[in-house]
Amino acid sequence: MLDNSQKIKILREAIPSFSCKPGCHDCCGPVTASSEEVSRLPMKSDAEHDEALAEFNCPYLGENGCEVYDERPLICRLFGTTPSLPCPNSCAPAQMTDPKIERQVLRFHKETRQVLL
Repeated sequence: MLDNSQKIKILREAIPSFSCKPGCHDCCGPVTASSEEVSRLPMKSDAEHDEALAEFNCPYLGENGCEVYDERPLICRLFGTTPSLPCPNSCAPAQMTDPKIERQVLRFHKETRQVLL
């Protein structure tokens, strides 16, 4: 049986990437992530989390976009790659995420403890 770290690695590799419009951060709102994913991110203070939430942003959204792009959670990676989470600017990868992979990501979210970012 795979541990959560292995599951995350497999799912990350199965979600296609694509280029966003420069300066766009329309998908960067409050999201939940597994404890395993959050443990890979730099610590943010309660004040930083509260400030971001008050602005309906992610605490990892900086002046130049996502500050943790390489370690961003699965849900952030899924955004724009599936019809259920479309990019409002019509950006998308050449090939969308396989629906089976999307279901696996959503099941992973259901089965793991989630933390609000």
